[in-house]
Amino acid sequence: MLTINPNATYDPWAKIYNDYWGLRYCQAILPALEKLLQQYNIQPEADILDLCCGTGHMVKHLIEQGYQVTGLDISEAMLQYARENAPNAKFILDDARFFNLPPTFHAVISANAGLNEIIKLEDLQQVFSKVYDSLLNNGIFLFGLNLEDFYKSWNGAISDGDVKDDFAWACCDSYSPEEKIGQFKITIFQMVEECWQRLDINNLVRGYSRTEVVTALKNVGFTDINIYDGKGNIADSQYSLHTIFSGRKQSK
Repeated sequence: MLTINPNATYDPWAKIYNDYWGLRYCQAILPALEKLLQQYNIQPEADILDLCCGTGHMVKHLIEQGYQVTGLDISEAMLQYARENAPNAKFILDDARFFNLPPTFHAVISANAGLNEIIKLEDLQQVFSKVYDSLLNNGIFLFGLNLEDFYKSWNGAISDGDVKDDFAWACCDSYSPEEKIGQFKITIFQMVEECWQRLDINNLVRGYSRTEVVTALKNVGFTDINIYDGKGNIADSQYSLHTIFSGRKQSK
């Protein structure tokens, strides 16, 4: 059972995510993800859970590579696009903090920094616990997460947007280093029955530190924890545009 309303902040901008961001994010992280799946011997036909799958672009690609993929997301509107993009996949509407799936997955991925929208550290650790429970023994968790330094360039300026004949939108990003909280505000104008309607959306993200993330992974039992950069190489600095964490479920 969902404990929060998935329509509150995600459904209204599912079209924007599908048309502008989903494929872009997938293409940006795909080479590193494929490299790490091979490195951890996650072979085609393996069962993979894509957590916070959004509009399913990564699911589509992995299925084309022969993997058996299940996508999970909290937004029904996002999943509607995902079902169109990857019609051969299984999709689940649920909250990353509270889902319950049996230990059937060789790998769980969360590629597009969706976990940065988990604002509380204790909630992030709860997500890790749910992931741990869904993995087979020796299963691998691979997830992208933006660390604190990534958000420090967010200054309230317009970062993205587009204008169509019947649809226009703009996104502004800002970040408070004291609170470690960022905001991306999306303003949408849409033509409805020959009248323009405006919708303002304000989503929050959390900038975590390496220590916070690694400690939370260890607290739920993950071992063999590593941190990679956007190319899938071991990160040799505190800052990386795309940071990827990995952890292994201990064999019992």
